[in-house]
Amino acid sequence: MLTIGSFFDLTDFPDRELFADCPYVWVPLKQLKAYIAGQTAPIFQHLCIRDAVPLDSPYIWHNGRLRNARECIITYGDTTKGGLSVWENGQFLEGASVIMAGAVIVGRNIKIGKGVLVESGAMIKSPAIIGDHSEIRHGAYLRGNCLIGKRCVVGHTTEVKHSIFLNDAKAGHFAYLGDSILGNNVNLGAGTKCANLRFLSGNVKLRTDSGLIDTGLRKLGAIIGDRSQTGCNAVTSPGTLMGPDCLLMPNATAPCGVHPQKSVLR
Repeated sequence: MLTIGSFFDLTDFPDRELFADCPYVWVPLKQLKAYIAGQTAPIFQHLCIRDAVPLDSPYIWHNGRLRNARECIITYGDTTKGGLSVWENGQFLEGASVIMAGAVIVGRNIKIGKGVLVESGAMIKSPAIIGDHSEIRHGAYLRGNCLIGKRCVVGHTTEVKHSIFLNDAKAGHFAYLGDSILGNNVNLGAGTKCANLRFLSGNVKLRTDSGLIDTGLRKLGAIIGDRSQTGCNAVTSPGTLMGPDCLLMPNATAPCGVHPQKSVLR
């Protein structure tokens, strides 16, 4: 019930090795910092990009090279459906990613896939991994050690800290995710908050049919299985584990613990 396979299908996830040999579904969070450090390199080496200073021009990342995009023609289609396109001197730059003017980059160890869009006003703190065709929207805040899969959305004023998005996971509006994992095709309603720190000191512990399990983590947000959804202004308590195909209704608070597949939380 608490295994990786009980929550997620990792068949198409680019970083599935992070989940290998994990006895419990929260263990990848313990390994996340070291994993990202091993997968990222200081690629954002450009004389015009300075830490914590908004970009004064759009930039593109293409074929391992970061360069100014002032002379490019950019079409801002649906990023998650491959609709972002970049042309330079009449040549189509297949797989080019765009970082809009006004975005803020802190640190250089950031790995960006193909067809990624980082909108103006977003802040990304190194280290981070952002997968193909994902969208980091205006006002989004990636606080470091964030692993974003393919075709994901980190939305307007959404804050993400030390968390994992599997493919097609979306937190589109006003969300907070701390020390959490979103499964494939998870959708968070506007205003969803995944709390990660208990009022009381000590590690997060889970009550299960087999007894109390100490996660070994002082901070643990939500583990949300594939295709699960939350309604607007929903809240998950620290240590909330929702299996696949669950629903957390609007304005509801999910209690700490394990909620099996297809649960409806009100």
